[in-house]
Order: sequence, then C-alpha cells, then structure tokens
Amino acid sequence: MSKYRVLVVDDEEDLCEIIRFALEVEGYSVDVVYSAEEALKMNITDYNLLLLDVMMGEISGFRMAHMIRNDPKTAHTPIVFISAKDTENDRLTAFSLGADDYITKPFSIREMLARVKAIIGRFDSKMKIGLQILSYDKLTINLEKKQVLLEEKEIRFTKKEFEILKLFLENRNRLFTREELLKRIWSDEAFVLSRTIDVNITRIRRKIGRYERNIVTKLGLGYCFEG
Repeated sequence: MSKYRVLVVDDEEDLCEIIRFALEVEGYSVDVVYSAEEALKMNITDYNLLLLDVMMGEISGFRMAHMIRNDPKTAHTPIVFISAKDTENDRLTAFSLGADDYITKPFSIREMLARVKAIIGRFDSKMKIGLQILSYDKLTINLEKKQVLLEEKEIRFTKKEFEILKLFLENRNRLFTREELLKRIWSDEAFVLSRTIDVNITRIRRKIGRYERNIVTKLGLGYCFEG
C-alpha cells in the first residue's frame, strides 16, 4: 500500500470512481465520500491530500476548506479543488482559503495525476525541511548543515556546544542533570570533568545573545532551556 493517502470529496459518484481508479493505479491509497458532512466525520489528519468539489450539499467545498484551515491539526493539509465553477472569482476564493490548486471540470486525468504528484512532492519537501530545523523565536539550528543562526546570522559553535543546544531545543523546559548531559554529549569520552559542562554552557550563553536567559541553571540539579 502507498504511504500517500488521498481523500476525494465529491457528490458525483461516477467521477469519484474514475478518480479513485486512476489514483490507485498510481499507487495511492484512496477513500471517497460524497459530501463534506461525511468527510468532516473522518480523521482528516490521516490524509496527505484532499480533492474537494465546491458545490455539495449543505456544506460547500469552500466552507469545508475554511474549517480545515482553521483547525491547527489540519491547517497544512494540501487541498485541491475540482469544480465546474470556473470564473476568476471562484479561483480567487479558493486560493484565498488556502487551496494548493484548482482544477476545472471537465479535466484530463493525466493532468490531475501530475498536479497531485507535484503537490504531494512539495508538501513532502516542506515536511523534510521542517524536520531539519529546530528553532525558538529567532534562534535556529539547521540540523543538516550543522549551523546555528541568531536572527539569520550564523554563529560559530563547537561540536559539543552544537549538541548541547540541539538537545535543549529538542527538549524545551526539560531539566537535564549534569550526569545526563555527560552521558549524552560526551558518551564517547572516557573521562570528562563535570566542570566541562559549565564551561560549555557559559560559552553557549555568550553566543546566543538575549536567549542566554532561557538557559536556566537549577542549583544542585542541572540545566534546562525554558521557553
């Protein structure tokens, strides 16, 4: 089964079956419902892309898109409208609601497949980029490039400083004892003084400007990044 799931929402049952067949041939996992009301009962977060008709029952595709975009859990789910409404105002309404594409009926199945593939590809790329970035306000770590940026300017960090800050940003508000930090950051070294941690923390604080206050010392316990 494909790792990509598509939900088709359209009240034209014959068209839904054509779309389902075409997508499944390309390896997508497809679910079909015939109204926005049915779709909204489903777990939208399960899907990588939604294909929505505009004119449906009591809840239109536009209204459904508005509801999806206003739910933090589904706000970034790609939406493609498929509709017989083809005026400029219809398209502008769709894009103002956060649509990723707008396909007018009748349409080429090959073109639809190409657009679906392109949008899912872009969304995948954004997700991968998101996984490579850690940030707190204007303090950012690029995990792939091993860079620390402060207000978009690169700050030079040693390997150990980078690993400590990365650990803090991945686990904000969590307390790390000195013993934990030694085990996680210096696991490959036979003997390290506890004072080494304090020295590295001091250097990190100096480098991250106003965010130094976010690295809090818990006396007798350890450190945490609050925020």
